[in-house]
Amino acid sequence: MHRPSLPGRLVPALPATAIATATATALALAAPAHAQSRHDLDSAAADPAGAIVITASRFERPADSVAQSVTIITGEAIRRRQSAAVIDLLRTVPGVTVTANGGPGTFAGVNIRGAETDQNVVLIDGIKLNDPSAPGGGFNFGELLVGNIERIEVVRGSQSVIWGSQAIGGVVNLLTAAPTEQARVNLRAEGGARDTYQAFGNISGRAGPVAASAGAGFFHSDGLSAFSAARGGQEADGYEAVSANARATIDLAPAVSLDLRGFFTDGETEIDGFPPPSYAFGDTGERSETREYVGYGGLNAAMLGGRLRNRFGFAYTRTRRTSIDPEGAVQTTFDATGENERFEYQGILTLDAVDATFGAETERASFVTASYGGPPAVADARITGLYAEASVAPVAGLVLTGGARYDDHDTFGDATTLAASAVYSPNGGTTRLRAAYGEGFKAPSLFQLYSDYGNLRLAPERSESWEAGVSQRLGGWLELAATWFQRDTDNQIDFVSCFGNTEPLCAGRPYGTYDNLRVTRAKGVELTASARPFEGLSVIGQYSHIDAEDRVTGLELARRPQRTASLIADYTFAFGLQLGGTLAHVGDSFDDAANTRPLASYTLVDLRAAIPLSERIELFGRVENLLDEEYETVFGYGTAGRGAFGGVRLRL
Repeated sequence: MHRPSLPGRLVPALPATAIATATATALALAAPAHAQSRHDLDSAAADPAGAIVITASRFERPADSVAQSVTIITGEAIRRRQSAAVIDLLRTVPGVTVTANGGPGTFAGVNIRGAETDQNVVLIDGIKLNDPSAPGGGFNFGELLVGNIERIEVVRGSQSVIWGSQAIGGVVNLLTAAPTEQARVNLRAEGGARDTYQAFGNISGRAGPVAASAGAGFFHSDGLSAFSAARGGQEADGYEAVSANARATIDLAPAVSLDLRGFFTDGETEIDGFPPPSYAFGDTGERSETREYVGYGGLNAAMLGGRLRNRFGFAYTRTRRTSIDPEGAVQTTFDATGENERFEYQGILTLDAVDATFGAETERASFVTASYGGPPAVADARITGLYAEASVAPVAGLVLTGGARYDDHDTFGDATTLAASAVYSPNGGTTRLRAAYGEGFKAPSLFQLYSDYGNLRLAPERSESWEAGVSQRLGGWLELAATWFQRDTDNQIDFVSCFGNTEPLCAGRPYGTYDNLRVTRAKGVELTASARPFEGLSVIGQYSHIDAEDRVTGLELARRPQRTASLIADYTFAFGLQLGGTLAHVGDSFDDAANTRPLASYTLVDLRAAIPLSERIELFGRVENLLDEEYETVFGYGTAGRGAFGGVRLRL
């Protein structure tokens, strides 16, 4: 098995591998990875030898040696597409759909292969972002701006062996700008429709044993009415946020280093609600405030000539969410704080025939919530896990991988998950055949266990997923790939209304509670194509068909469109002008579990251009939703119409 050269310092563990380099190249259907490598994945289609180094199983491996499906959005692709919000980039990833309760700053969720929005692990620079105070313990993508994010990786399928609880649908990993050896400054500012303007900057470099990167930014938009204008909403709901990011590596000895990472965001969103006397959804003067702190400190040490690499780390996240109604009798209508404290060890062993990763981690999650000035609900829980995964190449072109994980939760008990995969290429990566099986679990959230609606008898959600795929490179400029997948989820937790319900489950829970009610299945196909037919032109397309159903009722899962498709095309002229466009189509779906309230299909078209004025200055501009499509991803909630934006980038 070909092995890339590995650095003496252990790279942070994150997921991804190449399936369709969804944004600027390639499309190799592959596996989880998270690449610390600075290779430009946009060269994938032009490099059939598979020289791109990515990280699978929390450490660097060649892309051709991993089997799960992963999309990598590179920094170059992010810059070309000019998107302000991360969800605008994710909507073109195979198997991924997004929903939003309005404009920037409002709640937005990501569904991966039909899974729930809280059945994903979300990371930034390898640090888990999921909010313990959220009802399902998920993550709100609505306030996540592109900012100084340099790379996005999405791994699809159940991945709990490596990533633990919540990795049922998949993993989304976000990497901020990494430290550089030479001093570098990047600045970006833009403005446009709905009085939107933003500015972000990042500086990086090395001074002796310290390599560091730090950045900050500001975003403002008057926004749009969260209450859909098509249904009577008129008042625009604005959003304003500041953010900061930092990463540093300190070399303590030739094989020992200190790794520090941090991320901060503080945002305020105007929201709509349910005002009296009708208490129907409509315009209000309410607002929500969110402040998030993320930090990590780790010690990396290599032994046995670099063949054994060790990482000891501590990660901390804190999310504070407050809802305020300035016209209400009680102005603070909701206040919640969720915290995660995580200690972890990871080892990576690299031998001639075997690569292995193994580790142990313990996480304490806690939350405090209160509504309308009432007494707070306070709870915490601890989960401790052990995992190991190994890969072996018994013959040329064949890589086999298997792993297992054991977790113990102090409330519901333990959970064991398994994974296995194989990838085979008879011709050095030109053709790749792959198959993967993975199990997932999701511990009940603190809210589901300990809130006024809680149920301490809840069991963890469990999933089994498999996929099989084939990819083919043709002529060094074209790659085609197809993946078939299925995931079955048992013990899925759902809310139970207790109004008029006399079942024992509702005793002492007059307003409702949670129970393990649903059994769901999602199956389908993902087709991707990537082409560079001639110099300067890059075209990427994907089509996904997903059947996601409740196996108890036989009905479609809410807000899970069966069909999505996208086409991304970019052309760079010899004199530097870049022109591009993105087309994204989302099929119809239902907004409710009863399948009585339909959501219509829609198509979004974005156009963009950029022109360098010098080696250091670039002007850019785009038009979003060119056709001014009116659509809803959640019934009754507004979405943005046509808007034009322009700005400048500086590289110093």
